Amino acid sequence: MSLTRIFEGMGIALDSLRANKVRAALTILGVAIGVMVVIAMAAAITGINRSVAQQIETLGPKTFFVFRYFQAGINISDGSDEMSPWRRNPWLTVAEGEMLQRVPGIRSVTWQQNANGPVAAGSNNLKGVNVLGLSSDWILTQGGTIVTGRNFTDLEEAAAARVAVINDRLARDLLPGLDPIGKRIKIFGEPFDVVGLYSEPKSLFGDSESPYVAIPHSTFVKVADYWKGWMMFSVIPQPELTVAEAQDRVTAALRAYRGLKPAQDNNFSLVSQDKLLDSFNSITSGFFLVMLALSSVGLMVGGVGVVAIMMISVTERTREIGVRKALGATRREIMFQFLVEAATLTLVGGLAGMVLGGLIALGVNKLTPIPAQVPLWSVLLAVIASTITGICFGLYPASKASKLDPVEALRYE
Repeated sequence: MSLTRIFEGMGIALDSLRANKVRAALTILGVAIGVMVVIAMAAAITGINRSVAQQIETLGPKTFFVFRYFQAGINISDGSDEMSPWRRNPWLTVAEGEMLQRVPGIRSVTWQQNANGPVAAGSNNLKGVNVLGLSSDWILTQGGTIVTGRNFTDLEEAAAARVAVINDRLARDLLPGLDPIGKRIKIFGEPFDVVGLYSEPKSLFGDSESPYVAIPHSTFVKVADYWKGWMMFSVIPQPELTVAEAQDRVTAALRAYRGLKPAQDNNFSLVSQDKLLDSFNSITSGFFLVMLALSSVGLMVGGVGVVAIMMISVTERTREIGVRKALGATRREIMFQFLVEAATLTLVGGLAGMVLGGLIALGVNKLTPIPAQVPLWSVLLAVIASTITGICFGLYPASKASKLDPVEALRYE
């Protein structure tokens, strides 16, 4: 019997949609916009999170990082010492990186600093290219391959040689149609010889989407205009060591090197890949919560429309309600029917929003590097939210319909 009443109410609601297309469209529009935002944002964020996870995995499952300071989530600073806790931590140094390379069980330590600056070749001049100052074994931790040429050597790093490895995108933009190996380019106005062409692992930003150049760190500190004090280490342990064991050894070595006493806290940060992912996920979750709040505005607008259209429906069907009550229909049955009608209206809006959100996700997936994918939980959330919106906002009209006096309702013209 309940299923029969549900389908009857849905049928009446759909008939109302067909009979009052403009009025119903305005009601559906608000719900559709709210659901569309949820679906599109969930698809984009899911795609970004998966892409970042895959990108971090290319560094190797055991790779971890050492930072001067690291705090998960969004950090806010007004420039004061109190709001800038990293100022209490000393800079990481090349000497510390070299010391960590000698720690038993550590396979490789790569130190890195970066800056954005001009890179030129002939008449081509690119501004804002990512310039990385790296130790010579950076390929182990960055992933990817040198497709032609070679990497710079330990001797070249020790001698601060003016050699560079450029990626595919920079080669296309700076030296179009030419073999880059052996060509001379200028980085921060200083001449460098290109010794290698690097192909990056596939990432969120596509295959070699952003132009960048890797140079020996010893050369970088001499020629680059960079923000000092933000060197980081990428550490790869030997296969026989777990990440936790390797982190313990690195922590002990750094504390001893810096002369920290047992009661003193670490003045550096060790970060595993899981912690990096958690930090990134917390940031994207914050954005999603903001979008969820914005989408709720659309649901509210749709809900107000439900109240209006259902009140009109109650007025138009007053005699019908009187007849049903005269034939024995209870208040509960009348109220149930109108709630089903209200929920059907918003559910139609939710379905329209899901279709629009899915189309946006498809467009993002095809037209941008973000591998947007609609997660199942967002579809379930959209169905539940749109249905609950209809029920909540349909309560007042349904209650009013159920309380109509059958005698007065039958007299209504």
